Amino acid sequence: MTQPVSDHRDFRVPSAADREAWYGAGYWSDRTLADHVRGHADSSSESIAYIGDARSLTWGEYDGYSTRLAAALGAAGFRRGDRLGVMLPDGPLVHLVYLAAEKAGVTIVGVGPRAGTNEIRHLLGLTRASGLLTLAEHRGEASTEMIDRLRGEGLDLDRHVVISWDHEVTIAIDGDAVSNVDLATAQRSIAGQQLGPDDLFLLNSTSGTTGLPKCVTQHQNRWWYFHQLAVAAGDLNSDDVVMSVIPAPFGFGLWTAHFTPTYLGAPTVLMERFSARGMLDAIETHRVSVLCCVSTQFIMLLNEQSTRQADLSSLRAMFTGGEAVPYERAAEFERTTGASVLQFYGSNETGALSHTAYSDSRDQRLRTAGRVIPEMHVRLFAEDGSEVTGSGERGQPACKGPAMCMGYYRDDRANEQLFTDDGWMRTGDIAVIDADGYLSVVGRVSDFIIRGGKNISAVQVENEIGTHPGVAMVAVVGMPDPVFGERVCAYVVERAGHSISLEQICAHLAARGLGKELFPERLELVDQLEAASGGKVAKQLLRDDIVRKLADSR
Repeated sequence: MTQPVSDHRDFRVPSAADREAWYGAGYWSDRTLADHVRGHADSSSESIAYIGDARSLTWGEYDGYSTRLAAALGAAGFRRGDRLGVMLPDGPLVHLVYLAAEKAGVTIVGVGPRAGTNEIRHLLGLTRASGLLTLAEHRGEASTEMIDRLRGEGLDLDRHVVISWDHEVTIAIDGDAVSNVDLATAQRSIAGQQLGPDDLFLLNSTSGTTGLPKCVTQHQNRWWYFHQLAVAAGDLNSDDVVMSVIPAPFGFGLWTAHFTPTYLGAPTVLMERFSARGMLDAIETHRVSVLCCVSTQFIMLLNEQSTRQADLSSLRAMFTGGEAVPYERAAEFERTTGASVLQFYGSNETGALSHTAYSDSRDQRLRTAGRVIPEMHVRLFAEDGSEVTGSGERGQPACKGPAMCMGYYRDDRANEQLFTDDGWMRTGDIAVIDADGYLSVVGRVSDFIIRGGKNISAVQVENEIGTHPGVAMVAVVGMPDPVFGERVCAYVVERAGHSISLEQICAHLAARGLGKELFPERLELVDQLEAASGGKVAKQLLRDDIVRKLADSR
């Protein structure tokens, strides 16, 4: 059993007793992802690991390129324990960089490719990242221009790493190329640097209930445990062809694209930019057997399939999650493809608390979040903190088990909200558990809008809209949407003498560096915002109002 780098004050590590128990039960392992990749490279070097839009990556290339890239990071001055921001589109290259960082002992700060400059600045500053790795161009402009802006705004960023993949994978640091070395030299230069399975290998963002995103601490062993659950639930094996259309920096994308297929030695199909037609084409072309996507994406696939009629007969399972699974559309997916719809319930922080499996009935698979996982010791807590597990009452699910993260990075206040005093990790949902152990989510504690599987903090959007000079008061709620689940709707009271439009608000948010996923998609101008008994805005009245207006407009 390996020892983690340190009991770092910036996050929480499991107790020695928990680690010993999880290793002893086989939930955790001494082998890292790099060890698995090396094994596949030795046994089947020419077999495909990743299939991208433009090129594929064999196991031999995955191992060799990542080793040389790890050596290049070391030559560029990155040392074990340093943080490196990575902002790349989905595709083989982002996984190659993650593996190289693991070999170099560098912790990745995963930045979504759609992140605005405000979020980028916050994430890199919070994590004290030593550098940011990008392509030469980001969203139609030279990435050097974005870096110059960030540095000009006060971000202390030592290095800008630009990566390219032509015949070889190469990097340049602030314009100066870093020479590649032969494989044997690269292996010697990174000896002893590799991160262990308990070490902090990645930090990714998650929407907070207030302010800017928090950073979730990721270590590999939680995903090794999750992998075992996935294999059992979906009867996964090395003959499967997996397609994941979830962004790599986030939990769902990590297990479906970076970990489980690699542990199995199965090929993974990726898309740099999601489209329903592209997903249909890829499933048909590559004979995908296991699809991984959020509900919004499979609904878009069904809508496209009704006009395109692709051959989806290779599919046998679809893992979905990140938002409520709509029963009728999920049942339609099963009828259309013959595949079973499976899901895990949990969060980026908790990992899995429950899951469905092939052995479950359709109602169990599509109307519940599945049976609770014994090793996660799921409990339900009432609002006053008392435990209501087994009472049939609603409560907030919390857990303590091998799939948990190590809390939030450098955020004691957020960790106090995430954990109970005795170490149980909360989810922020409200759920019930039936007599057979099946969990159903019935509400939320936190003020989130879930748009296409993306958690959007209503408070963060309200704070940003509130900086517009024409806004006197603002409240943000989710409005139902048949494709995305929810969209962002802003209720605004205008200041005297001002006239505001949705376009003006979106332009204001763009100027403040927000990503487009935080923009409101509907604006309702009102004379006042009614208050609830506690003095806060009565948001349920607003949710009811937008539901009525949507119904009346049909």
